[in-house]
Amino acid sequence: MTWNRPPWTWLLASALTLIGCTSSPSGSTPDASTPDASTGDEWDGHYVPLEENGDTWPDTGPFASCTFTANAGDPCPDGFSLFDLSACNRESLANANTDGLFMLTTRTDWSTPYFAATVIRLGSDGGTQYINNQPITQQASDGNARLYAAESTASNGRVRRELLATCEAPQAPDFTGCSASCNNGKVFMLSTFKSQRTAWRAGEAEASGLELVSENLVDIGRPVDIYVTKGHAYVVSISAPYLGKAAGGLTVFDVSNKSAPVKVKTLQLENDNYWNGVWARGDALYVASADRGVLVFDIRNPADPQLVRNLPGDNTDVHTVFVDGNRLYAADLEKGILLFDISNPLQPLELNRYAPDGAIPHDMFALGDRLYASLSDSGFFVADVSNPSDIRTLGNFTYPRQFAHHNAVGTFAGRTIAFEGGEGPGAHLRVLDITDPAHIVKIGEFQLRPEYSIHNLLLVGKKLYIAWYQEGVRVLDVSNPTRPTQVAHYNTYRESEADIGDYFAGAFGIRVPGDGFIYAVDAWRGLLILREQ
Repeated sequence: MTWNRPPWTWLLASALTLIGCTSSPSGSTPDASTPDASTGDEWDGHYVPLEENGDTWPDTGPFASCTFTANAGDPCPDGFSLFDLSACNRESLANANTDGLFMLTTRTDWSTPYFAATVIRLGSDGGTQYINNQPITQQASDGNARLYAAESTASNGRVRRELLATCEAPQAPDFTGCSASCNNGKVFMLSTFKSQRTAWRAGEAEASGLELVSENLVDIGRPVDIYVTKGHAYVVSISAPYLGKAAGGLTVFDVSNKSAPVKVKTLQLENDNYWNGVWARGDALYVASADRGVLVFDIRNPADPQLVRNLPGDNTDVHTVFVDGNRLYAADLEKGILLFDISNPLQPLELNRYAPDGAIPHDMFALGDRLYASLSDSGFFVADVSNPSDIRTLGNFTYPRQFAHHNAVGTFAGRTIAFEGGEGPGAHLRVLDITDPAHIVKIGEFQLRPEYSIHNLLLVGKKLYIAWYQEGVRVLDVSNPTRPTQVAHYNTYRESEADIGDYFAGAFGIRVPGDGFIYAVDAWRGLLILREQ
């Protein structure tokens, strides 16, 4: 999952998009150390480079015909007075949705159109309605047109007001309209939007190729990641104050019986309640804490983790962790990617830090001497970490509106291939030939609905397992990486009342530890254990 960031960060883009050559180059040595995942019968290593257009929609103009009576920087008018609905077909709104949870794709007409997302929960039963998790405090009607407004105060005292007005329903029950964000009484952003009911893909069954073995509630915070070792599943959670679950933490399940796991421990620390990533090696469990860096737990008794230290020893914000061999990597949002020697897993020794040009890391993958870094707004980077005292960037891949979020790397037909997942509206899966990191080539891609993005991905042999937020768990056959093909899915997402409106909802974490089962974490349903059919 990402963190709160200002809208302009979505607009950071490189003027140079690396496209590559017309066929796979010869004479390069793959840098991945895992066995080759494909055979010559499936893919011979050749491809046609694909153009990179970034994370966006084909722009066909505003989503609605409504306009505004104020401009950015003007005082924020109240209610309907901010919107001009004279060009709207408001009669069509008689058939528009007024109950349920909706993803609103918004388009702001800046110098380059800017696409984002707003989530709104509506209801006609008198219960609380929400815009982006904030209770709707004002609503009104003008014929069939409806107005909704919500207000929140940030920790820095900034008062933010969100206003939405519906315009028409050209494809009822979906609706369109105009929205505005005001900061401290001044108009900040003006957008048009279109709605989509937050539900499973049209016509898709709950599952195909996967069956649910068990479902296990996690009752602290919002569960977001998992690691499975020593017959136990370790689930970490982040704080969710808007759900009345201010503190996250660690939940431990004994999973020796996959059909009936047993919750054996819940662990929380005072003033340390946002735990977003987890990994293990030997008797050590590593947890990414937003308040204290990397928490190191002794799991010699796997049912009873004991905290032994935090790394690097001060209060810092670590978002994710990754282990490869005797190396622990930690994505510190303040310091860059931290490298540790974990030859003694319970006593990590810091080796160095990697933050090219001050980039903010989100997640990483590592194989042997190579680090593959998802550096959020800065893109995807490949680095040589053979000498941790002298880390060298070998190449990077950037694209418009990027948010490099997560990646997985393997060897196919003698070539090093990266599967790169973005996060945010329009984001999708990219397949990159990174055999020569200085000349990275996009060779494949895969996308479901552009409104919803990938969270975590895991490459196991010829299959890519993806936790895809509201799209649930997806399994892709990537034996030919130029043509990823879905072979199984399980829709974890449910439009529950608990989901009061969050862009980040559904499937977050996924593990395939080799015991014949898939372990997934859903923000509302907790730990789901699945089996491939």
